[in-house]
Amino acid sequence: MYSFNYERPSGINDAAGAVGEDDKFLAGGQSYLPTLKLRLAQVDKLVDLGGISDLKGISVSGGEISIGAMTTHGTVATSSDVRSSIPALADMAAHIGDAQVRNRGTIGGSIANNDPAADYPSALVALNATVHTNKRSITADDFFVDLFETALEDGELITKVTFPVPQKAAYAKFPNPASRFALVGVFVAQTTSGARVAVTGAGPCVFRQSDMEAALSGNFSGAAVKGIQTVADKLNADIHASADYRAHLISVMAARAVDAAS
Repeated sequence: MYSFNYERPSGINDAAGAVGEDDKFLAGGQSYLPTLKLRLAQVDKLVDLGGISDLKGISVSGGEISIGAMTTHGTVATSSDVRSSIPALADMAAHIGDAQVRNRGTIGGSIANNDPAADYPSALVALNATVHTNKRSITADDFFVDLFETALEDGELITKVTFPVPQKAAYAKFPNPASRFALVGVFVAQTTSGARVAVTGAGPCVFRQSDMEAALSGNFSGAAVKGIQTVADKLNADIHASADYRAHLISVMAARAVDAAS
C-alpha cells in the first residue's frame, strides 16, 4: 500500500470540502481498501465518511423509502421498514457477500463503485430509485454509465438513495460460489408506470431488458419471459461463464424473480 493522508470529518460539507483532485471518499472500504493494499491504486488522501451520522439511517414517508449512503447492507437486510415496504430489497441485501462484507459494506459505496457484478445497481434501476448527492438528484437510469463509471463528478458525494415502494418486486441471482458476486442477477418490479427489469453481472454495466418489460406489462408471470432471449454479443465472458451462458441465465433468473414477486 502506498502512503496517504487520512481525514475523518463529522459533517457532509466538511467531507465535500476536504476532497481534492487526487483524493477519494472512503465508505465501507470493501472494494477500495484491497485495491490500495495491492497497489493497484494510489491516492493522496482518504476522506473517511464513517463519522458522518447524517449519512446513515432508513426512513419511510409518503410511499417512498430513504436509505442513507453510509447505511450498511446488514442494516438494510434487517430493517423492519425495508422488510415491510420493499421486502425484495431487504432479501437482496441479505445475500450480498458474507457477514463481514454485509456489516462493513454500504449502499453508497457499492453504487459509487459500480462493479459490473454488484447487486445494488439492479435494485436501483428496477425500482426506479433516485440517487441524491450534495449537489443534485440523479435518476438510477442516468446514474450508472459504464464499467466502474457513474454520473458522479469529482468531489460529488452521495448522501442517500430514495426508492418508490413498488406494487411487487423480487430479485434472483446466480452467484459465484466463492465471491457471491452475481454471475447474473435480475431484479424485477411492477410499478405504477409498468414493469421494470434490470440485469446485473451479465454486462459491463447494469442494463434494462426492454423486451421482458414489454412482455411483463401485459402478463406479469414467469412464463411471459422464459422464451425471451438476450443477445450475447455485448455480454461478459470470463473463466466463470461464457456470454452465451450468461444470456441463458438472464431468462432463467428473470422467470424466477417474476415468480417470486408474484
